[in-house]
Formats: sequence, C-alpha cells, structure tokens
Amino acid sequence: MSVAKQELILELPDPEATLSLGRRLGDLLVAGDVVALIGDLGAGKTFLTGGLARGLGVSEDYYVTSPTFTIINEYPGRLTLYHIDLYRLEHGLGDMDAEVEEAVYGQGVAVIEWAERWLDHLPEHCIEIHLSQTGSLSRRCRIVALASRLADLGIEDLDTLNIPRPG
Repeated sequence: MSVAKQELILELPDPEATLSLGRRLGDLLVAGDVVALIGDLGAGKTFLTGGLARGLGVSEDYYVTSPTFTIINEYPGRLTLYHIDLYRLEHGLGDMDAEVEEAVYGQGVAVIEWAERWLDHLPEHCIEIHLSQTGSLSRRCRIVALASRLADLGIEDLDTLNIPRPG
C-alpha cells in the first residue's frame, strides 16, 4: 500500500539560505529519520548536510566533509549523524551493505548523498531533498516526504523555516 507523499519547492537565494534550511531541518529531525539528498555535483548536498549537522547539535569543531572514500562519517550530536555518500557505489554497496543498513535503520539520523543509487532500499518515511543549481549561488530545493511528516516538521515555505530573504 502506497502512502501519499507531498512536495514542497523552496527557492534558496544564496548559500546562507541553504545552510539555514539545513540547520532548521536538523533542529526538527528525530531518531530514525532518513534524509535522501539527490542532485548533481555542486548542487549543495554536502553544504546542506553541514547545516543539518549544526541543527542536530554537532559541534562546530567537526568540519562536515563528504565521505566519498570512507562511505560513512559519523558525527556526535543531540542525535548521531550518519553521513553517507554513495557517489562511488554505482553497482551496489558490496561489503558496505550491512554498515549502511545499520546507519539507515538505527537510532540516529542518516543523511545519504547520491541516494538515487539506493532508492529501492530507503524507508517509506524517508525525507527526499532534491537540490539543483539555479544560479552561481542560488539553489532550488524540492522536498518530498509523507504529508504527515512535512506537517510534523512545520515546513511550508522560507518564512516558516525562518530563512532570511535577500535584500
């Protein structure tokens, strides 16, 4: 049985808005949440993850980098952040399967870059965030999630996220 999903599109005018979106979402995430980040190289997936980390209480002492070669970085915070990068795994997870599943189905928050490579395995309650460049600094963000989850997060527009508008 398929459950209705809803989508919200946000125009992020600059990197600060992207970081603010991540921070605000991180404040609202709960244990077991999974955030699937989808977008081309340079779309802002790792940058957004940095904001999510700060919202989850990860110390500024931790510089959030893409775990392209380690596959998973773990950051302690209010909830443990499992930052997963599937960029290099075009043909499945191989030896990393159990480790990734443990992070995704554990009690922390899993954020998965290049999640389109693992869509069939993502839980139904996953929050998908599709990022695309609309200018040198601006991004379009399409958030897709269960309607009830978007309502729980209180996401409606930039104003409800307290993201400053330019100008």
